[in-house]
Amino acid sequence: MRTSAIIVAAGSGRRLGASSATAKAFIELDGHPLLAYSVRTLAEVDSVFEIVIAVPAGMESVARALAKKENVQIPVKIVPGGTERQDSVRIALGLTSAESNAVVIHDAARPFATPAMFAESIAALENHDGAITAIALADTLKRTTGGTIIETVPRADLYQAQTPQAFRRAILTRAHEEAYRLGITATDDADLVQRAGGRVVVVQGSSRNLKITTPADFEIATAIARRTLS
Repeated sequence: MRTSAIIVAAGSGRRLGASSATAKAFIELDGHPLLAYSVRTLAEVDSVFEIVIAVPAGMESVARALAKKENVQIPVKIVPGGTERQDSVRIALGLTSAESNAVVIHDAARPFATPAMFAESIAALENHDGAITAIALADTLKRTTGGTIIETVPRADLYQAQTPQAFRRAILTRAHEEAYRLGITATDDADLVQRAGGRVVVVQGSSRNLKITTPADFEIATAIARRTLS
């Protein structure tokens, strides 16, 4: 499928302990901005013919310089993101080419997604409306009230959603338009597409495909990056 890629890179780095002037996607991991990892990986995915990056307002020139430094051979479009992640995806989606029939969405905060993860999620669109990278839950889940356990939740068939997430462009666009019109906020794009009647499946992710949110996450990511690149 001819695929447009969206990288969501508009989040702040406050929970990582970064200054308010440092957006998360531009924090360096083992000497490279987080965003650079996703840009490099997407450039290796054959079906992706353009990348749209949603960044904090004022960081557009920095993102363009990063893409140029990475010598990306496909068009890269930069757009200021919205207040929430869902807003950023909707805004970026509006910049994708009408030539695409698929859109794959990825969070810059997940630097270790592989080309295979992108390719597999996109390939699944031959028979489905969407496909998300996910891993089966390994830990026991407890439901509580006021700190007291009231139920052990069976973990069979439960998955932890990751990105990349790929969708047929038409239903993703419709899902975001409907959500915006009705004031619906969803946990991720798969949720929106399902609300719009789409069928979304899971493709295999990896525990290494972690999302960097806290200082502890960053420590783990640094160890992975150094081991991978050494």
